[in-house]
Amino acid sequence: MAAATTLVFVHAHPDDEALLTAGTMARAAAEGQRVVLVVATDGAAGLASSDHLAAEGGLAARRAAELAESCRVLGVHRLVSLGYADSGLHGDAEQADDGPVPLCRAPLEETAAALAAILIEEDADVLVTYDPNGGYGHPDHVRVHELSLHAARIAGTPRVFEATVPRDLLLRAIRLAARVYRFPPEFDPTAFEHAFTASADITHRVDVRRYADAKRAAMAAHASQASADEGDRTLAAFLRIPTLLYRRVFGREWYVERRTPTA
Repeated sequence: MAAATTLVFVHAHPDDEALLTAGTMARAAAEGQRVVLVVATDGAAGLASSDHLAAEGGLAARRAAELAESCRVLGVHRLVSLGYADSGLHGDAEQADDGPVPLCRAPLEETAAALAAILIEEDADVLVTYDPNGGYGHPDHVRVHELSLHAARIAGTPRVFEATVPRDLLLRAIRLAARVYRFPPEFDPTAFEHAFTASADITHRVDVRRYADAKRAAMAAHASQASADEGDRTLAAFLRIPTLLYRRVFGREWYVERRTPTA
Protein backbone atom coordinates (compact mmCIF):
# COMPACT_ATOMS: atom_id res chain seq x y z
CA MET A 1 0.00 0.00 0.00
CA ALA A 2 1.38 3.41 -0.97
CA ALA A 3 2.19 5.81 1.85
CA ALA A 4 -0.25 8.66 2.38
CA THR A 5 0.67 12.03 0.93
CA THR A 6 1.11 14.81 3.48
CA LEU A 7 -0.35 18.16 2.44
CA VAL A 8 0.43 21.28 4.46
CA PHE A 9 -1.94 24.20 3.90
CA VAL A 10 -0.74 27.62 5.08
CA HIS A 11 -3.21 30.42 5.73
CA ALA A 12 -2.95 33.90 7.19
CA HIS A 13 -6.03 34.07 9.44
CA PRO A 14 -8.70 31.79 10.88
CA ASP A 15 -11.49 31.47 8.24
CA ASP A 16 -9.15 31.82 5.22
CA GLU A 17 -8.98 28.03 5.00
CA ALA A 18 -12.77 27.81 4.76
CA LEU A 19 -13.00 30.24 1.87
CA LEU A 20 -10.17 29.06 -0.40
CA THR A 21 -9.15 25.47 0.28
CA ALA A 22 -11.72 23.78 2.55
CA GLY A 23 -13.09 21.52 -0.18
CA THR A 24 -9.64 20.29 -1.15
CA MET A 25 -8.74 19.71 2.49
CA ALA A 26 -11.92 17.70 3.12
CA ARG A 27 -11.43 15.69 -0.07
CA ALA A 28 -7.79 14.92 0.72
CA ALA A 29 -8.64 13.82 4.27
CA ALA A 30 -11.52 11.64 3.03
CA GLU A 31 -9.20 10.01 0.49
CA GLY A 32 -6.72 9.01 3.21
CA GLN A 33 -4.14 11.78 2.85
CA ARG A 34 -2.66 13.57 5.85
CA VAL A 35 -3.87 17.16 6.06
CA VAL A 36 -2.01 19.73 8.16
CA LEU A 37 -3.22 23.32 8.55
CA VAL A 38 -0.81 26.08 9.57
CA VAL A 39 -2.33 29.47 10.45
CA ALA A 40 0.05 32.39 10.76
CA THR A 41 -1.94 34.92 12.82
CA ASP A 42 -4.61 35.09 15.51
CA GLY A 43 -7.05 37.10 13.37
CA ALA A 44 -7.65 39.51 16.25
CA ALA A 45 -7.89 42.52 13.90
CA GLY A 46 -10.80 41.01 11.99
CA LEU A 47 -14.18 42.72 11.85
CA ALA A 48 -16.87 41.32 14.12
CA SER A 49 -19.97 42.38 16.04
CA SER A 50 -19.51 43.90 19.49
CA ASP A 51 -20.72 40.78 21.30
CA HIS A 52 -17.93 38.73 19.72
CA LEU A 53 -15.38 41.43 20.50
CA ALA A 54 -16.51 41.47 24.13
CA ALA A 55 -16.42 37.69 24.53
CA GLU A 56 -14.16 36.19 27.20
CA GLY A 57 -10.59 36.14 25.93
CA GLY A 58 -11.44 38.60 23.15
CA LEU A 59 -11.75 38.01 19.45
CA ALA A 60 -8.51 36.03 19.16
CA ALA A 61 -9.77 33.37 21.58
CA ARG A 62 -13.12 33.21 19.84
CA ARG A 63 -11.51 32.79 16.44
CA ALA A 64 -9.18 30.07 17.74
CA ALA A 65 -12.22 28.07 18.89
CA GLU A 66 -13.93 28.61 15.55
CA LEU A 67 -10.82 27.45 13.71
CA ALA A 68 -10.69 24.27 15.78
CA GLU A 69 -14.29 23.50 14.83
CA SER A 70 -13.57 24.16 11.16
CA CYS A 71 -10.67 21.71 11.32
CA ARG A 72 -12.90 19.12 12.95
CA VAL A 73 -15.55 19.22 10.22
CA LEU A 74 -12.90 19.13 7.48
CA GLY A 75 -11.03 16.17 8.96
CA VAL A 76 -7.75 18.05 9.45
CA HIS A 77 -5.20 15.88 11.23
CA ARG A 78 -3.08 18.63 12.75
CA LEU A 79 -3.56 22.35 13.34
CA VAL A 80 -0.54 24.56 14.05
CA SER A 81 -0.49 28.27 14.86
CA LEU A 82 2.69 30.19 14.09
CA GLY A 83 1.71 32.56 16.91
CA TYR A 84 1.86 35.95 15.21
CA ALA A 85 -0.63 38.77 15.60
CA ASP A 86 -2.93 39.91 12.82
CA SER A 87 -1.23 42.78 10.96
CA GLY A 88 -4.52 44.52 10.17
CA LEU A 89 -6.09 45.34 6.84
CA HIS A 90 -3.24 47.67 5.85
CA GLY A 91 -0.41 45.71 7.47
CA ASP A 92 0.45 48.50 9.89
CA ALA A 93 -0.71 47.05 13.22
CA GLU A 94 1.58 47.76 16.16
CA GLN A 95 2.61 45.15 18.69
CA ALA A 96 0.46 45.33 21.81
CA ASP A 97 2.07 45.32 25.25
CA ASP A 98 3.13 41.74 26.00
CA GLY A 99 1.32 40.63 22.85
CA PRO A 100 2.59 38.70 19.84
CA VAL A 101 4.45 40.43 17.02
CA PRO A 102 2.26 41.23 13.99
CA LEU A 103 3.20 38.98 11.09
CA CYS A 104 4.25 41.81 8.77
CA ARG A 105 6.62 43.21 11.41
CA ALA A 106 8.37 39.87 12.00
CA PRO A 107 11.54 39.16 9.98
CA LEU A 108 10.80 37.04 6.91
CA GLU A 109 13.65 34.67 7.76
CA GLU A 110 12.15 34.03 11.20
CA THR A 111 8.64 33.30 9.93
CA ALA A 112 9.94 31.10 7.11
CA ALA A 113 12.13 29.13 9.50
CA ALA A 114 9.13 28.46 11.76
CA LEU A 115 7.15 27.06 8.84
CA ALA A 116 10.14 25.14 7.45
CA ALA A 117 10.49 23.33 10.79
CA ILE A 118 6.90 22.09 10.44
CA LEU A 119 7.44 21.02 6.83
CA ILE A 120 10.53 19.07 7.83
CA GLU A 121 8.81 17.49 10.84
CA GLU A 122 5.88 16.42 8.68
CA ASP A 123 8.09 15.37 5.76
CA ALA A 124 5.58 17.30 3.66
CA ASP A 125 4.97 16.23 0.07
CA VAL A 126 2.88 19.29 -0.83
CA LEU A 127 2.76 22.86 0.42
CA VAL A 128 -0.30 24.97 -0.39
CA THR A 129 -0.03 28.74 0.01
CA TYR A 130 -1.40 31.90 -1.67
CA ASP A 131 -0.65 33.40 -5.07
CA PRO A 132 1.76 36.38 -5.27
CA ASN A 133 -1.19 38.79 -4.91
CA GLY A 134 -2.14 37.17 -1.64
CA GLY A 135 -5.50 36.64 -3.31
CA TYR A 136 -7.01 40.09 -2.85
CA GLY A 137 -3.87 41.83 -1.57
CA HIS A 138 -4.15 41.64 2.23
CA PRO A 139 -0.60 42.27 3.55
CA ASP A 140 -0.70 39.16 5.75
CA HIS A 141 -1.64 37.05 2.72
CA VAL A 142 1.20 38.47 0.68
CA ARG A 143 3.62 37.79 3.53
CA VAL A 144 2.34 34.21 3.84
CA HIS A 145 3.05 33.71 0.13
CA GLU A 146 6.59 35.02 0.62
CA LEU A 147 7.41 33.06 3.75
CA SER A 148 5.90 29.87 2.29
CA LEU A 149 8.14 29.92 -0.77
CA HIS A 150 11.16 30.60 1.43
CA ALA A 151 10.18 27.78 3.80
CA ALA A 152 9.67 25.33 0.92
CA ARG A 153 13.20 26.09 -0.28
CA ILE A 154 14.65 25.55 3.20
CA ALA A 155 12.72 22.31 3.76
CA GLY A 156 13.09 20.96 0.23
CA THR A 157 9.34 20.46 -0.10
CA PRO A 158 8.93 18.95 -3.58
CA ARG A 159 5.63 20.50 -4.72
CA VAL A 160 4.21 23.96 -4.09
CA PHE A 161 0.71 25.05 -5.06
CA GLU A 162 -0.86 28.49 -4.82
CA ALA A 163 -4.56 28.58 -3.95
CA THR A 164 -6.34 31.15 -6.05
CA VAL A 165 -9.49 32.01 -8.02
CA PRO A 166 -9.81 32.71 -11.77
CA ARG A 167 -9.89 36.50 -11.88
CA ASP A 168 -12.08 36.79 -14.97
CA LEU A 169 -14.62 34.31 -13.62
CA LEU A 170 -14.74 36.13 -10.30
CA LEU A 171 -15.28 39.54 -11.91
CA ARG A 172 -18.08 38.13 -14.05
CA ALA A 173 -19.77 36.68 -10.97
CA ILE A 174 -19.45 39.95 -9.05
CA ARG A 175 -21.03 41.94 -11.88
CA LEU A 176 -23.94 39.52 -12.11
CA ALA A 177 -24.47 39.47 -8.35
CA ALA A 178 -24.40 43.27 -8.17
CA ARG A 179 -27.57 43.40 -10.26
CA VAL A 180 -29.62 41.72 -7.55
CA TYR A 181 -27.58 42.05 -4.35
CA ARG A 182 -26.24 45.03 -2.39
CA PHE A 183 -22.78 44.10 -1.22
CA PRO A 184 -21.77 44.91 2.38
CA PRO A 185 -19.80 48.14 3.00
CA GLU A 186 -16.41 46.43 3.37
CA PHE A 187 -16.75 44.74 -0.03
CA ASP A 188 -15.00 46.70 -2.79
CA PRO A 189 -15.60 45.10 -6.22
CA THR A 190 -12.85 47.16 -7.87
CA ALA A 191 -10.29 45.56 -5.55
CA PHE A 192 -10.62 42.36 -7.56
CA GLU A 193 -9.64 43.80 -10.93
CA HIS A 194 -6.01 42.90 -10.29
CA ALA A 195 -6.55 40.19 -7.67
CA PHE A 196 -6.03 36.45 -7.78
CA THR A 197 -4.99 34.82 -11.09
CA ALA A 198 -5.96 34.92 -14.77
CA SER A 199 -7.74 31.74 -15.90
CA ALA A 200 -5.03 31.01 -18.45
CA ASP A 201 -2.49 30.64 -15.65
CA ILE A 202 -4.49 28.15 -13.56
CA THR A 203 -2.81 24.74 -13.63
CA HIS A 204 -5.13 22.64 -11.42
CA ARG A 205 -8.90 22.63 -10.91
CA VAL A 206 -10.15 20.45 -8.06
CA ASP A 207 -13.72 19.14 -8.08
CA VAL A 208 -14.99 19.44 -4.50
CA ARG A 209 -18.74 19.26 -5.12
CA ARG A 210 -19.03 16.11 -2.99
CA TYR A 211 -17.41 18.05 -0.14
CA ALA A 212 -19.47 21.23 -0.44
CA ASP A 213 -21.38 20.44 2.76
CA ALA A 214 -18.09 20.18 4.68
CA LYS A 215 -16.90 23.44 3.15
CA ARG A 216 -20.14 25.16 4.11
CA ALA A 217 -19.85 23.79 7.66
CA ALA A 218 -16.30 25.15 7.86
CA MET A 219 -17.55 28.58 6.79
CA ALA A 220 -20.39 28.39 9.33
CA ALA A 221 -17.89 27.55 12.08
CA HIS A 222 -16.44 31.07 11.73
CA ALA A 223 -19.54 32.75 13.12
CA SER A 224 -17.67 35.85 14.31
CA GLN A 225 -16.71 36.64 10.72
CA ALA A 226 -20.34 36.48 9.59
CA SER A 227 -21.37 39.00 12.25
CA ALA A 228 -21.71 42.77 12.29
CA ASP A 229 -23.48 45.37 14.40
CA GLU A 230 -24.79 47.01 11.24
CA GLY A 231 -25.30 45.81 7.69
CA ASP A 232 -24.14 42.47 6.34
CA ARG A 233 -20.89 40.55 5.99
CA THR A 234 -19.68 38.69 2.90
CA LEU A 235 -19.39 35.36 4.73
CA ALA A 236 -22.97 35.67 5.97
CA ALA A 237 -24.11 36.26 2.39
CA PHE A 238 -22.25 33.13 1.22
CA LEU A 239 -23.97 31.05 3.91
CA ARG A 240 -27.42 32.18 2.73
CA ILE A 241 -26.88 30.83 -0.79
CA PRO A 242 -29.31 27.93 -1.41
CA THR A 243 -27.68 24.50 -1.19
CA LEU A 244 -27.80 23.55 -4.86
CA LEU A 245 -26.47 26.92 -5.97
CA TYR A 246 -23.82 26.82 -3.24
CA ARG A 247 -22.50 23.52 -4.60
CA ARG A 248 -22.31 25.04 -8.06
CA VAL A 249 -20.59 28.23 -6.92
CA PHE A 250 -18.16 26.62 -4.46
CA GLY A 251 -17.84 23.21 -6.09
CA ARG A 252 -14.37 23.84 -7.53
CA GLU A 253 -11.14 25.13 -6.11
CA TRP A 254 -8.22 26.41 -8.17
CA TYR A 255 -4.45 26.23 -7.89
CA VAL A 256 -1.28 27.21 -9.68
CA GLU A 257 1.62 24.80 -9.31
CA ARG A 258 4.90 26.66 -8.98
CA ARG A 259 8.37 25.40 -9.75
CA THR A 260 9.82 24.22 -6.44
CA PRO A 261 12.04 26.99 -5.06
CA THR A 262 15.75 26.12 -4.97
CA ALA A 263 18.60 27.52 -2.94
